[in-house]
Amino acid sequence: MAKKVTVAIVGLGFGAEFIPIYQHHPNVDSLTICQRSEEHLHRIGDHFNIPSRYTSFEEMLQDETIDAVHINTPIPDHAEHSIAALLAGKHVACTVPMATSLTDCRRIVEAQQASGRNYMLMETAVFTREFLYIKHLRDSGELGRIQFLKGAHHQDMSGWPGYWEGLPPMHYSSHAISPLLALAGKDAEAVSCLGSGRIDPNLASKYGSPFAVESALFRLADSDLAAEATRSLFQTSRQYIESFDVYAEKMSFEWRRLENESPMIFKGNEAFHIHVQDYGHLLPEGIRSYTTGCLDDHEENRSLGLKGRSSHGGSHPHMVHEFISSIFDERLPFPDAATAFNWTAAGLCAHESALRMGESVRIPSVTGRGDQ
Repeated sequence: MAKKVTVAIVGLGFGAEFIPIYQHHPNVDSLTICQRSEEHLHRIGDHFNIPSRYTSFEEMLQDETIDAVHINTPIPDHAEHSIAALLAGKHVACTVPMATSLTDCRRIVEAQQASGRNYMLMETAVFTREFLYIKHLRDSGELGRIQFLKGAHHQDMSGWPGYWEGLPPMHYSSHAISPLLALAGKDAEAVSCLGSGRIDPNLASKYGSPFAVESALFRLADSDLAAEATRSLFQTSRQYIESFDVYAEKMSFEWRRLENESPMIFKGNEAFHIHVQDYGHLLPEGIRSYTTGCLDDHEENRSLGLKGRSSHGGSHPHMVHEFISSIFDERLPFPDAATAFNWTAAGLCAHESALRMGESVRIPSVTGRGDQ
């Protein structure tokens, strides 16, 4: 691109936590913010000294000075906002999930290909320090042959905005699925999934999904590997966890089971608790501190409800750096639109399998993937 990138952040709840990372990235020129609530828009804009502000997404897309849009809007808006931004000539980063139907996921891929702009799924799970650590062990050969992968995401979503109520577990499953597929370096090809338990009828009626838990077994394309992922959102008691386990020939890794514990490494029958190092050194100096520091370390940020989310394994600055670098270097990002399609379709097809009592469902594919 040969010039610094101008970025618009859309949605200033979770999205506001990315503002200082973009402001301190060496290849970002300026920020625009967009939020329907004018009061909240100006509170955030004044706090971070951002003069360029919009309450209208459509009006913002007409601003020709904006190169890229980072979308943090509610789940039902992800597809239409991503497609509109791509077709307006903007590069797009979007929080998960990509969309909640195969049709919309495919429309996003088609819009990305038609526009020639980048689409990146801002999937935290493949930028955590734990993922980067295991990826290093894989790439160095220390793991040996990977034999099996397992992921889980348990989170109680009661009290969250209404569109979450009764959401099928596998419709928001990429935190559990993506690290498995990324470490395997393969697409999910087919899935058999069972639903288990029941949520209250008033929740189940929202999306026609009765299950408290969905657990899926994936067959990976061009591989002898299988992977398992389990997801719950409502009425299942469990401390919050987003985890992945890797079982390999020379060494295996298991995620910590409680927040105050450490992960485990296994070598044969020997087991070791480990401390996973931070990977801030991979980032430009100006944004390294955001892998460990929280915005709520400062009173003025706490007053706005900003947290910085270092609990997401230090992933946020790594995602921003990948998105901006892909634009600046004129290459596809990771994960790109085709990869995001497979990761999202894997969950959508898993839910379809659960509705069919575990019947195997083939996961569709698209072309146009970049390097992983």
